[in-house]
Amino acid sequence: MNKTNHFALMMEALAELVQEEQMLTTSEPLQTQPVTELPTLSSVLADISPLPHEALFLGMADDGLPILLNLSDPVPGPILIAGDKDSGKTKFLQTIARAVDMIHTPEQVQYGIITPHPEEWKSIAGSRNNAGIYSTKEENAAELLQSLVTWAHRNRGGEQSVLLLIDDLDALTKLDETARQNLRWLLLRGSSRRVWLFVTVNALLAKNLKDWLEFFHTRLFGFVQDLDNAYLLTANRDHTLDHLVPDVQFAMRENGKLLDFWLPSLK
Repeated sequence: MNKTNHFALMMEALAELVQEEQMLTTSEPLQTQPVTELPTLSSVLADISPLPHEALFLGMADDGLPILLNLSDPVPGPILIAGDKDSGKTKFLQTIARAVDMIHTPEQVQYGIITPHPEEWKSIAGSRNNAGIYSTKEENAAELLQSLVTWAHRNRGGEQSVLLLIDDLDALTKLDETARQNLRWLLLRGSSRRVWLFVTVNALLAKNLKDWLEFFHTRLFGFVQDLDNAYLLTANRDHTLDHLVPDVQFAMRENGKLLDFWLPSLK
């Protein structure tokens, strides 16, 4: 049995355990349980390699196939990662960053991070593809946005991609007006100049950020318990998100349905 099939079998077993757990729960939020069965990110990437230089790893589908983003195709635009607190949004961004370090050279892909909690990113502070970790509480976050706008204006036909991993949309929208204008520009035009934005939002705060949510046509969803919040994010009453495993499982829209996928272990 190859590793991909082994991964798919583990996903099926985990899904069954989750369904059993949900049958036993009442109205309480689904609690995160240790998922030691999940393969590590390094083993998953070793199994699916080599990947095209333009492929950005996002996760693994239940059938064992990787979820990839083509960095040379700007159509998806900026990526929203939405979910409740502790649904795994920060881990998702860290998975993307770690995968970039493992399979891309800095000449191919670099990434910068803007977060209210820089201490959560210390483990990758010295990574070769990491262009810096910036706090939303300091002026350098606004300076990074300006630098990326300048770089994007000059990047015509270049092959390098830059990822901007923004952990907490709400915190970033509290920067000054110039910073917000730069953020809007990057959301509208960044992907066409190979600047890709991955932005997390707490589902509980989404209703206060409706104007900003309109920039995101591509959305990835983590665990969301409240049905109204799930509807606000998915725009579909049939797309509930309370079946997802916090910190491990996400979903994406595909052909009018939700496709669930999993994050490998970062250990």
